[in-house]
Amino acid sequence: MSLPPCPQCQSEYVYQDQTQLICPECGHEWNPAEPDPEDVALNVKDANGTLLQEGDKVTLVKDLKVKGSSLVLKIGTKALIRRIVEGKDHQLDCKVDGAGEMMVTAMFVKKA
Repeated sequence: MSLPPCPQCQSEYVYQDQTQLICPECGHEWNPAEPDPEDVALNVKDANGTLLQEGDKVTLVKDLKVKGSSLVLKIGTKALIRRIVEGKDHQLDCKVDGAGEMMVTAMFVKKA
């Protein structure tokens, strides 16, 4: 019986304990039947329902106040999505024109 190598350290000395596979070298445990969380893409949609991806250019559909600042991001401001993160409040890590790096909620942008 051949088991896959450890996804963290690539050790070949993996053993099975019920449904889990365990690596004795690094201690990593995983279920081979479940998809790897890194492989599962986050489905984040903009205000129009279009699926967003990292590297997409977006524009703001609403004036947004920046917390802890008197800065207001105006409607139509362009931004570049650096990465998509899991979260209730802010899903997009963006570089916003004129404001720099900040987190933005997906429902306040549309794909450009």
